[in-house]
Amino acid sequence: MIHAVLIFNTSGVARLTKFYTPLHQSAQSLIPKIFSLVCSRPASLCNFLDAPELEAFLGPKDKATRSAEDERWRVVYRSYATLFVFVVDGAESELGILDLIQVFVESLDRAFENVCELDLVFQFDEVHHILAEIIQGGLVLETNVEEIDSLVQLSAKQRKESFAAANPLSLGIGVGGSGARGGNIKSPLGWLTGKITGVRAM
Repeated sequence: MIHAVLIFNTSGVARLTKFYTPLHQSAQSLIPKIFSLVCSRPASLCNFLDAPELEAFLGPKDKATRSAEDERWRVVYRSYATLFVFVVDGAESELGILDLIQVFVESLDRAFENVCELDLVFQFDEVHHILAEIIQGGLVLETNVEEIDSLVQLSAKQRKESFAAANPLSLGIGVGGSGARGGNIKSPLGWLTGKITGVRAM
């Protein structure tokens, strides 16, 4: 199971934090702990490590349902312009998680056209949405970048249509009869003119 997904900038500031396991201690102390585990490792070492010290934050495993191998907390990470960190247990393949991080990064690149830290800060809701298309409840749902991208685009289109239906004066939406109300709104100005004069805009 995936227990947490985090993205850090080069200064160690968390730009995305998503926990799928209830925390037993404050996230303010856990997040720096996870970053310190990764940043202290030389670049020559592999991109995953056992992290038994996280048990104090995330809680012990249920020994009745897990084997000794599954009980280990592991941190898997990849460094790009920012640092992507996944906290998993022994039930997950480290190499599979490394591939999943790559899928997440490619999906972000498609959504933001070469994603940067500012995208993570100012469009965090979209970043969380992309992550939710990949992982739900700590379980992997989708790994196909094309499918993830199409679902994200569909959701964005539906949001725009919903916004146009609720806000008929929104500029650039509903022009030319393509709005969400079946073409009744030809333009924001035409809609307003019709409301003032009582004549339906053509």
